[in-house]
Amino acid sequence: MSELINNPKERKELLKHMILQLHEGIAPQEIRKRLAELMQKIPYGEVVEVEQELINGGLPETEVLRLCDIHTEALEGSIDLSGAKIVPPGHPVDTFQCENRELEKVMQKLEDLFVKYEELIRTIGEEAYLNSLRSLFNSLMDVDKHYRRKENLLFPFLEKYGITGPPTVMWGKHNETRNLLKSAMESLLTPGPGGAELMKIKIDMQLQPAVKAVADMIMKEEEILLPMTMDKLTDENWYDIYRQTTEIGYCLYDPKIEWKPEGIHLSENRSADDNNIQLPSGKLSVEELLHILNTLPIDMTFVDKDDKVKYFTQGKERVFDRNRAILGRDVRMCHPPSSVHVVEQILSDFKSGKADSAPFWIQMGPQFIHIEYFAIRNDAGEYLGTLEVSADLTEKRALGGEQRILSYKK
Repeated sequence: MSELINNPKERKELLKHMILQLHEGIAPQEIRKRLAELMQKIPYGEVVEVEQELINGGLPETEVLRLCDIHTEALEGSIDLSGAKIVPPGHPVDTFQCENRELEKVMQKLEDLFVKYEELIRTIGEEAYLNSLRSLFNSLMDVDKHYRRKENLLFPFLEKYGITGPPTVMWGKHNETRNLLKSAMESLLTPGPGGAELMKIKIDMQLQPAVKAVADMIMKEEEILLPMTMDKLTDENWYDIYRQTTEIGYCLYDPKIEWKPEGIHLSENRSADDNNIQLPSGKLSVEELLHILNTLPIDMTFVDKDDKVKYFTQGKERVFDRNRAILGRDVRMCHPPSSVHVVEQILSDFKSGKADSAPFWIQMGPQFIHIEYFAIRNDAGEYLGTLEVSADLTEKRALGGEQRILSYKK
């Protein structure tokens, strides 16, 4: 028996045989028991190799996708991570893992709400309970950026190394999870008769499956995918991924540590003038433009024509907190459910040309805050996006008389 367990070829054949048994309808409970008895510890790389060999052998990817949850459940806790490489702080894999920790915090809060649904509906009311769920699912849907970085940045490198099957299977699981989250959110936003009994059905049939799908994907990533990619990809590959990550954005997490592997010399065909941006009224270096924007006494956030947050200023005195986790996020997801209808109205009116600006002003404690949204259009009048400009006008609102003598602000 120990000879079989310590023989990689035999172990992989046995694993392949068990997965095929699942394909033929053998009960997953029996597979789990046999894995526990015979396999004990399975190196993470072998699981990926077996999936690839099954697909190469003719098992349709759709069938591997169908069986993915079953055989992953059977392998949970049996996968050997002792040989996995240490992940440096700031590395793309470190970012994936930190995002998973933030997702887990959201899921734990949801689980707590699921357990206490009767008590909470009775004490705070059904609408307040629903708003709590909506807010957390709003955050959970941010996992889309996490998945898109895997799909568009990580998977292409795996394909270059001949690993095509498992990424395809995982992409399919991403889409299943997205659909479950979308369905869950729609159920929370759909008006209708309520009550604790119907809430229980909604939790069991729509909300809980979506949370479980996100949790299962975290397990697949951290026990199989990420350790395997650390073995396969070079530092050059990872740094290429790292540099492109901000184009898609982060999920509930803003990395604080910059990462650049030692000894990496990337050839970049850039002219001496590439660091400058030529505008109709002058030319600025990237450094100059960055600090000009961050010196303005306002907060600016730009949302592109597809309603994704694309940029925000990072001045010293901020009106509202922003972090890079919102980059690439649908702007609707950056607002509480109770105000999403206002965001929808502004975007709709800007896109149709009905309006070009929308001002608001609010009192935040002692601060008087002015917020205005502007439709950004090109010379042909085509909609490019929306700019949000926020300013604390408390001091300016209190000004009177004149100031003609030089006096520096303290």
